[in-house]
Amino acid sequence: MTEGNGCAKFLPDFAVNPIPTRQAMKELSHLDEKGQARMVDVTAKAPTLRRAVARGKVRMRPETAALIQEGGIPKGDVFATARIAGIMAAKQTGGLIPMCHPLELTGIEVRFTCDPAAGEVVIEAKVKTVGRTGVEMEAMTAVGVAALTIYDMCKAVDREMVLTDIRLISKEGGKSGAFVRREPSV
Repeated sequence: MTEGNGCAKFLPDFAVNPIPTRQAMKELSHLDEKGQARMVDVTAKAPTLRRAVARGKVRMRPETAALIQEGGIPKGDVFATARIAGIMAAKQTGGLIPMCHPLELTGIEVRFTCDPAAGEVVIEAKVKTVGRTGVEMEAMTAVGVAALTIYDMCKAVDREMVLTDIRLISKEGGKSGAFVRREPSV
């Protein structure tokens, strides 16, 4: 880590060359011609259907997963609470992530798969909009906050839970087209 302009720099490229090249600025759409952070102007883009799916996991003791599945967590229905938290988080992404645009989301689904034998809960969020920019960040934010909510609901019985593997699974819409993550089969 190096210091520059009073701010810590964690990326080695910026430690060596703190001012991005013009080529790098063209590739990094969130930087202006002077290398300053900015929100991308999407005014000229045509609204299109945008969809994204994200997934993540909470690993825990098998007994904890069994308690969740049986509805035995003292704080209440873990999945109902985490689902609402994920939906609310997706709607607030533009206010949480500095360069994200606030979006009118047209659909949000948050689902859970509980596997007590493996000691894990898999979280999947699907987010849709008709807009000028994608909903990948909204889907991943929904998963992240749902995972944090599971932790909060269950921490009295298992403080060693691990939130992990939050990732984009697929996205559709926009000029960059479709993306589907290739994941190894289990």
